[in-house]
Amino acid sequence: MLCQNCKKKEATTHIKRVINGEATESHLCQSCAQDLGVGNFFDDFSLNLPDIFSGFFGDSAFALGESRLDRCEKCGCCFDDIIKSGSVGCAHCYDKFYQKLLPSIQRIHGKARHAGKIPENKSEKPEIKEKTLEEKIADLQKDMESAVAQQNFERAAIIRDEIKKMKGEN
Repeated sequence: MLCQNCKKKEATTHIKRVINGEATESHLCQSCAQDLGVGNFFDDFSLNLPDIFSGFFGDSAFALGESRLDRCEKCGCCFDDIIKSGSVGCAHCYDKFYQKLLPSIQRIHGKARHAGKIPENKSEKPEIKEKTLEEKIADLQKDMESAVAQQNFERAAIIRDEIKKMKGEN
C-alpha cells in the first residue's frame, strides 16, 4: 500500500483514529509520518523494572540513612539492593525489611494482608443441614420399595437390615 501523503513510498505507519464514533485510517511512509509528527510511539519505550520499583519505593529509603550493613541474615541482601533490583532477595527479607516494604506493598497491592483467592464475603459456605434419623430411614424405605419394584430382593433385604439397625431393632 502506498503512502496516502506522498503517494510514492510504501506505507509503514498505520494510524486509526476514532472521533465521535467515526473511525478514520491513515497509511503513511516513515518519512511522512516523521514530518507530520507521527512516529513509532514505542521507540523510546523500555521496561526497566529497577526504575519502576525505585519509583514505588521512592528516594525516601535513601533519606532514612539506610545502612548497607543492615542485611538479611539468609541471603545478604540489603534494602538498597531491593530498591535497585526491584526484587526481594529471599522470603526472609520480607520479615527483615517489613516496615520499609510495607508502604510499597500497600501502594502496589492495595492491601498488606493476603486475602486469598476467594473474597471474605464469598468464602462463607452455606450450612449443610444434617438429615435427621427419621429422614434417613424414610430415604432408605423409598430405596427398599424401589428395589422390591425392580425385583432386586437381595438389595431390598440389605436395606431392610440397615433400617432395623438404625431403629435399634435386631
